[in-house]
Amino acid sequence: MEISILEKTMPLETHPDIQGVLNVLLQLRPQYDSASLLATITQQMAQGYQVIYVKSAEQVVGVAGFVVTEKLAWGKAIYVDDLVTDQQHRSKGVGECLLQWLKDYGRAQGCQQLHLDSGVQRFPAHRFYLREGFHIASHHFSITDLQGKA
Repeated sequence: MEISILEKTMPLETHPDIQGVLNVLLQLRPQYDSASLLATITQQMAQGYQVIYVKSAEQVVGVAGFVVTEKLAWGKAIYVDDLVTDQQHRSKGVGECLLQWLKDYGRAQGCQQLHLDSGVQRFPAHRFYLREGFHIASHHFSITDLQGKA
């Protein structure tokens, strides 16, 4: 499997693999449609968000979106915002391929850690992350409607 990077050097709308990337990401982020997801990715890329993807037989089968960040708690780290394998290609090594690339990239960038959050209901993903060497290190708390809170 080969990893490709969604480059910022061309408009994403004209990138030959953008629709495949969007189709896979929509499996993880169904609250978007293709247009709003593309707009959000474009906006986030201007702030450092990066996207990598795996193609197999001319089809995008896995996608990861991440940022390189620096936090007091972690030092320099990669934070994975999105990691998804196409439903029809799960358990075939795609996720492992993406994570290995992220680990290698993180080391090359001088990162000490790799982090991600996963919804509490995503049990198959949790098994995968634990198998790949992740540890459950904290609870993530959130207020999901800040505009509606006093």
